[in-house]
Amino acid sequence: MFADVGTDELRRRLAAILQPAGGELIGDDVAGSAHLAGAAVRAGGAAIAASVLVPIVLRQPAPTLLLTRRSEHLRDHPGQISFPGGRVEPCDTSPAHTALREATEEIGLDAAHVEVLGFLPDYLTVTGFRITPVVALLTPPFKLAADAFEVAEIFEVPLGFVLDPNNHQRHAYTLRGRSGHYRAIPWGDYNIWGATAGMICDLSTRLADAPVKAAAHAAGKP
Repeated sequence: MFADVGTDELRRRLAAILQPAGGELIGDDVAGSAHLAGAAVRAGGAAIAASVLVPIVLRQPAPTLLLTRRSEHLRDHPGQISFPGGRVEPCDTSPAHTALREATEEIGLDAAHVEVLGFLPDYLTVTGFRITPVVALLTPPFKLAADAFEVAEIFEVPLGFVLDPNNHQRHAYTLRGRSGHYRAIPWGDYNIWGATAGMICDLSTRLADAPVKAAAHAAGKP
């Protein structure tokens, strides 16, 4: 899917589908009132604002997606596969600032290697987080250093594999009396699931018709 797509074409396709921060809202079981279910899980009913970096690494001959495995002792989502990111702090000036700050803290990523392209829709989880996915290109070479407290592992997966709908799964869950479905993308010994898989599946769906949107974008059409 992306083995023969150059950097300029990838950038054009992404530019055609990405949007400003804080626009459309999607999430776990997106139909109807399920958007509100995640926020209601938290005391007080308010969703916790967060941002993640969706880092596409411009490897040759094909791009990859950089992911982390969270440490097992963490309170939120221990051991899960995730994008670098975290909660919005008072010092943050934008969703991109949150994602870049967290990526620096968690994996030692130097922002000089990062080209922020735009945003996917905010993703509301059943655990009460409203996450802004910040899509960016990473240009190698770069050095990473995992924060041992938060990150157990840093790894990359082929972008073409995780964006291929044939590799996407949908499973049922029951959480605190609520039932629904979640996405999963197994890859080797890793099981990418939950919000991370949901955001990847959303990116895949939007990129599926990106060549058409990219042509309209280049022609100056809405």
